[in-house]
Amino acid sequence: MRAEKKKWGLVYCPKTGALRPHKFWKKIEQCLKDNDIEYDHVQSESRDSVERLVKMFVNNGYTNIVIVGGDTALNDAVNCMMQIDNEQRENIRLGVIPNGTMNDFSRFWNISEDDYATTIASLKKERTRKIDLGCVRYKNSNDEACHRYFLNCMNIGLVARTMDLRRKTRHYMFGSRTLSFVLSLILLIFQRMDYAMHLKINTETIKRKVMTICIGNARGYGQTPSAVPYNGMLDVSVVYQPAILQLFDGIIMFIRGRLLNHRSVHPYRTSKVTIEDIHQAPVSIDGQMIKTPKGAFTVTVEPEVINFLIP
Repeated sequence: MRAEKKKWGLVYCPKTGALRPHKFWKKIEQCLKDNDIEYDHVQSESRDSVERLVKMFVNNGYTNIVIVGGDTALNDAVNCMMQIDNEQRENIRLGVIPNGTMNDFSRFWNISEDDYATTIASLKKERTRKIDLGCVRYKNSNDEACHRYFLNCMNIGLVARTMDLRRKTRHYMFGSRTLSFVLSLILLIFQRMDYAMHLKINTETIKRKVMTICIGNARGYGQTPSAVPYNGMLDVSVVYQPAILQLFDGIIMFIRGRLLNHRSVHPYRTSKVTIEDIHQAPVSIDGQMIKTPKGAFTVTVEPEVINFLIP
């Protein structure tokens, strides 16, 4: 199928654990029709299918590609778009209608999952901003050079494990964010709380036990609240393991959006992080777990490489 340039290509990613996923899509369909938006859509069958479906739209000439999904689906979309040449990518705009577990990157732009009508109306205006991506370059267990881009953040350590627990428990909690969050906190009692790490940020070398690291291109699920995806820099929060009372204090600050004020949190701003060793600490990129890289790896920023549709 060849597309007219004005036509949208939509990738619908049903929410994990949702009891009636097609009910939400019917609302989206009706809203698109109400706004006289021409579109073609496909539905992802699994996490692994988003990149393939985005590539299909790209190859067929669609210039507005909209993901109806969450942070992981958006991550797959940008990783697909970074595989095409710069000239072709320059003509493509990426948008999102949030429908995921966290939707953190959408919230950065004040795009609400509950107000999809306003989101669709704003996407129709085609207001675009060039945004940065973080990039992780590493070797896998077969010594093959790999790289992965991220919109929101990369987590290493306890928060990466928490994100994985929350995703898994939500599947058993019928999609409830609250229940999955409570169950995840309970399960954290049985998780390892710190990891020996060796990393370099700017001129500083850190070689000690660390509870969690967040490298944020955006807000990083509240851990890098000052990060913005358009300044050519990454924000980094390194959290040392606090005493038990300080840990509860840190959770309260996290909920209130004041995490950087906690004494165990050490914030940085940089364009490159070199990580020499994380001793098998879990790693997630935009909320999705990846296999722990083999040996040293680097995290850098790719400035202004994606045209993103904003409100």
